[in-house]
Amino acid sequence: LAPLGHGPAVHLHDVHREVHGAGRADRGAHPDPVAPRPPPHPARLGQRLFFDTRLSRDGDRACASCHHPEQAFTDGLPVAVGLLPLERHTPTLINCAYQRWLFWDGRADSLWAQALVPFESPLEHAASRLLVAHVIADDPLLRSEYEELFGPLPPLGDRERFPPSGRPVPRDDHAHILAAQHAAQSREKRPGIYGGHTHPAGGHFYHPHQRAWDGMTPEDREAATAAYVHVGKCIAAYERRLIAGRAPFDRFVEGLREHDEEKIAALSPAARRGLALFLGKARCHLCHSGPLFSDLEFHDIGLDGSDPGRSRGIEALRRSEFLGTGPWSDAPEGPAGLKIRNLPAHRHGGMEFKTPSLRNVAATAPYMHDGRFASLEEVIDFYSTRAGTRSDPPTTETILQPLHLGDDEKADLLAFLRSLTDLELPAELTHAPS
Repeated sequence: LAPLGHGPAVHLHDVHREVHGAGRADRGAHPDPVAPRPPPHPARLGQRLFFDTRLSRDGDRACASCHHPEQAFTDGLPVAVGLLPLERHTPTLINCAYQRWLFWDGRADSLWAQALVPFESPLEHAASRLLVAHVIADDPLLRSEYEELFGPLPPLGDRERFPPSGRPVPRDDHAHILAAQHAAQSREKRPGIYGGHTHPAGGHFYHPHQRAWDGMTPEDREAATAAYVHVGKCIAAYERRLIAGRAPFDRFVEGLREHDEEKIAALSPAARRGLALFLGKARCHLCHSGPLFSDLEFHDIGLDGSDPGRSRGIEALRRSEFLGTGPWSDAPEGPAGLKIRNLPAHRHGGMEFKTPSLRNVAATAPYMHDGRFASLEEVIDFYSTRAGTRSDPPTTETILQPLHLGDDEKADLLAFLRSLTDLELPAELTHAPS
């Protein structure tokens, strides 16, 4: 165990400083009223877009609608609710810069690829890459900052070439299947999600987004997608700044290294006993290890349900047009590409989900991929008794045995988990920039 920034993740700090350090020096400065506006920075543009509700079909939903800064960048719901209900719990974005895979099933291999998914998901924003490009083009400030960073936008004023909405619609995408099921079950169909048109390649509908996309030239489709990718990378640059690693536990570790009794006292006696349990009898560290208190891998802990998790995530990952080895990657031959090329064929059954970070875990209830546990006490009880674990098919995680914790042990473990809380982000990162 190590505080954030030590051990395996330290190279990500170096990358973060190298890529985004230039924008940090003036974060707290008071601008000279006669000075020109500072040059744009991808993270600042990404922050504007993160809080912009116009990047949704109905103009009422932003990234911040599910990732509330005042709720540790979560929404406090068992499962997320966008335009339609989703299947999984909203994870925190704090320290997301250190994640190897994104989403509970790892279906995105980078922050920028993850940031693009909600915009075009019919369950979330139900927008399209063309809509996103038009919002930027039609807003003088967004357009100015975008073009100073990436050069001229395509001629989006020509609606014949660039319709108001359009995107490729994957016919076997799980979100679209769920949206179709929601529509079939609803007495009042939501307009604009599915129409009654026939798809030229077969099937029962021709999505209006796909119809508009098919009417564009390949060059114009590529230009619209390039603008969309830039949006994802700007949002990712902003999200990489959401770093918090000064919890009481981190001060405790510093105290041990520096022989500083005052810092050591940051961890209460109960939390220290909980740490001993975490590393000993409870064996939590076998999956919750490292600076993030996560092995960043995928496990089946025996919860019931029909969500296959990682197996479906790998299928979606391999189909993604925004893969680390793809044409939109900044370094397809670099570490991101290597990660994909070395990804083995998925051989495990069951229902595997990414090990969540335990940093700020006390502030991110409810818990598990489907939000089934309302409190940390319920989570600890589950691991203590393993009550409700499914037997068919059984989990292959043989280390998961009932812990048989006593009440005092549960209280100590809870105290330790609470010591991992640090929500002190710079205030300027918690709202749209001025």
